[in-house]
Amino acid sequence: MPQVRAERFIRLDPETAFALSQTTGAFRLKWDPFISAQSFVDGATAAGKGVRTRTVSRMGLRMVSEYVSYVPPKSVGMTMVAGPWFFGNFGGGWRFTPDDGGTRAVWKYTFSCRPAFLKPLAERIGGWLLGREIERRIEAFARACEDPKLLAEFRGSAKHGE
Repeated sequence: MPQVRAERFIRLDPETAFALSQTTGAFRLKWDPFISAQSFVDGATAAGKGVRTRTVSRMGLRMVSEYVSYVPPKSVGMTMVAGPWFFGNFGGGWRFTPDDGGTRAVWKYTFSCRPAFLKPLAERIGGWLLGREIERRIEAFARACEDPKLLAEFRGSAKHGE
């Protein structure tokens, strides 16, 4: 299966970087250029293994995904439960490891496309598109991690349980 990968050095500790990456609601929209909406489903109110989310991309694509792993502050993994017709499957993993006083963030998406007769072409195009999107997304995350105003807002809301 094709895989795309992006990596950045973040000048925050892994705990803070991980927590910021897992923000939801209006705050998430302040840094994440990929989504236009994201919410928990099935009554969930917080992330965790087995929890499902509904995400709408800024391109209008909709996906329900499930956390298959949730290990703060190290990693999170998700797999598509329902999504665009052209994905046979889709999964993502974000990893955060201590590195030189900060954090090394490595994000990966693995996918396959359908139908079978279009798969070779669709996966080449998908690799290019998803590669571009994951780079844009992790770059926006890295910028957010260096934005004093956004970090102050994040830290203030975290103290109040928001």
